[in-house]
This record gives sequence, structure tokens and C-alpha cells, in this order.
Amino acid sequence: MAQRRIGLTGGIATGKSTASRLLEQRHKLPLLDADVFSREALQPASPGAAAVLKRYGEQVAAKDGLINRRALGRIVFNDQAERRWLEALLHPLVRERFDVELERLKAAPVVVLVIPLLFEAGLEAICSETWLVDCDEQQQLLRLMMRDQLSPTEAQARIAAQWPLAQKRELADRVISNRSTNEALAQRLAAALQQSVSP
Repeated sequence: MAQRRIGLTGGIATGKSTASRLLEQRHKLPLLDADVFSREALQPASPGAAAVLKRYGEQVAAKDGLINRRALGRIVFNDQAERRWLEALLHPLVRERFDVELERLKAAPVVVLVIPLLFEAGLEAICSETWLVDCDEQQQLLRLMMRDQLSPTEAQARIAAQWPLAQKRELADRVISNRSTNEALAQRLAAALQQSVSP
């Protein structure tokens, strides 16, 4: 039987992390997380970190060769050209990690691939189905401001850096609403796991 690869995506602050945690803890599913792979690609002394430090220098340098991710975020979320440069650096490295990890997990019947920029990066091809964790746009803005201690302007810039939720809803095989409680989200995820995507 073919492996079921669930591409879990959503907008920033729509609840991907909560959904992935529920799938891992309650359903014991292996997770592969693009954000984790992106952070690993910027570890001290890595080629990714060296490229970032060469481009931005002291403004993103932290102690011990670390990248100040908050400072880097301020640059790339306010400059589309810089964001594209960073994505061009990181996306191939992240894709490579997915290939390695999927090979390692090839015997698992179900694998969850948590990819915030799933559609933007064209990674649907490595998934057998795509799930969008969804909420309304006002909820998304308020959650992001609260979570990351951002002003409305800063939060809007981060939301605008991704495709709109309306566009992602059209592309996803399954839309998982996260407009109420975590328990309601858990029930919707459990129901989605019981269903296969129609051919």
C-alpha cells in the first residue's frame, strides 16, 4: 500500500503547530517539520548561516555564530527581494532534508509533513494529500500579534509575505477549521484521518 503523506499547511498563526502536536501526540504519527529543517540549515558554521552572515553581517549576528532570527525576520518581512533571496537559499536545503527523512520513514504507513509554505514552495508533489489549518483573517491577525508581540503593521507584513488563506483554501484537498477550541480542532483532525482524499 502506498504511503499516506499528509502535507499540513496553513497561514502564519492559524494553528499548524497545535494541529501537528495533536497528530503526533494523539495519533502517534511521525512529523517532518519544514521550520525545524530551516532552523537546522542556519546552525552555526553551516553553509546556510555563512551565506546569511556574508549578506547581512553584524545586523543579524548573535553570539557563538548564531543567527538572530528576529533581526533576520525584520529584514525579510519588510523587503520582498530579500525574502526571495532567503527562500532561494533555504528551500533546496529543506527539500533535501525531506527527501532524506522520507527515505528513512519509508515503512511508516502515514507521515505528516508540516510545511508553512507548502504551495508557495511547490512542495505538493511530495505529498499524497494536502490539509489546510484554517481560521478567519481577523483571528489570524490577533493570534499573531499576541503570540509574537507584534504591532498590527508588523503582523500584517508577516501575513502578507504568504499567499492569502483564500487562495490556499482553493488548493487544499482538505480544509481543517481552527476557529474555536483545541478540542474541536482535535476532533476535526481525527475525522480527517478516517477519510481518504477522493481521487
